[in-house]
Amino acid sequence: MRLYTLTSDLHGELAKNAHNEQFIKDIEAAIGVTFDYRESDFSDFGAIGDIIYVRTGGTEGVFRQVFEGHEGARVRLLTSGQSNSLAASMEILSWLNQQGLGGEIIHGSIQEIASELLRYYPRAGRGSSRLIHPFVEPDILAGKRYGVVGKPSDWLISSAVDYSRARELMGVELIDIPIEKLIALASGVGSDESARVAPEGHISPSAFGRPLSSDDFIGSERIYRALKQIIKEYRLDGLTLRCFDLLTALKNTGCLALAMLNSEGFVATCEGDIPALLSMAIVRKRYGVSGFQANLSRIDGDKFLFAHCTVPLNMVSDFNYDTHFESGIGVAVHGVLPPGPARIFKIGADLEHVIDEPVEILDNTYGPNLCRTQVQIRGNAALRRYFLGSPLGNHHIIVPE
Repeated sequence: MRLYTLTSDLHGELAKNAHNEQFIKDIEAAIGVTFDYRESDFSDFGAIGDIIYVRTGGTEGVFRQVFEGHEGARVRLLTSGQSNSLAASMEILSWLNQQGLGGEIIHGSIQEIASELLRYYPRAGRGSSRLIHPFVEPDILAGKRYGVVGKPSDWLISSAVDYSRARELMGVELIDIPIEKLIALASGVGSDESARVAPEGHISPSAFGRPLSSDDFIGSERIYRALKQIIKEYRLDGLTLRCFDLLTALKNTGCLALAMLNSEGFVATCEGDIPALLSMAIVRKRYGVSGFQANLSRIDGDKFLFAHCTVPLNMVSDFNYDTHFESGIGVAVHGVLPPGPARIFKIGADLEHVIDEPVEILDNTYGPNLCRTQVQIRGNAALRRYFLGSPLGNHHIIVPE
């Protein structure tokens, strides 16, 4: 059984070979087979039984590159419960389904994974789910204007939106704004304008990253002020931000800025994810509340663990600051969402399909190897089948009721 791997350059701690990971060793023990390790060499990929271990997030674009020329291959994506492995696999599977190629995600306990790996024939063709429904609400966002600051992140391979179609179906205007404009504005904000660096009372030692400094908060404040200038100049109701570019350009993240903008009534999402932006805008329109844009990180029975490094501050009962998970740079937010009834919401990139499913928020965790805000919800077996067979992309929106 040949094992290929996908690893983002952002995750330097995973540069070691996959065969050294305890997760992989446990799987080998359960199936009684040692993998034939091909690592990142996909030149001969395509045999029945080949497995792609998606080790981290940020690998979706890498997959699309290495998959070229192998379109007839059966795709089985092995995921762990760490480092956004499952979230990246959902985006990849969503893209495969859009191409009519299909595939499957293998996720769960070691025993569940072993059972799936020993089934050599994955499902083919586009997956389906009874939880996906047609979305027909003409002009639901009529008169709204949302900015796309920088292009969508490269790994959002199944999340491209047709702007004219969005205008036709929803009445919404999407405006492209160069990321260089934000960088220039944030670089030009003087330190004297950055007195209010964060809401008071929540600056505490970073649990998993390095200690945060006043410069970290000043940098986050400058990004926030620059985004407010862009919102005013373009007369926006919100925006989505290609935030990972800021790690190198500004040595900071947009996590705190987006958390603050959402709490002020704007719709603000990460990674240039336009379907997530529109989903959160619809949530605001339908329910009058903010939504939590999150990656699905882990499934355990009927429990689903979601995580991201930002959360609207008006959604949480408490919060503190940490560093950005993938990079260890800048200021991220660890928030606590109150337990109780909620919904999972997401509109697909085609703008014609939606999932809007009731769930229950159980609790909040705070562990390593995941984005900083971590929320565990309870769903049903149909929700599990949806995520592993026919997800509408990566990010989903959690909406407390």
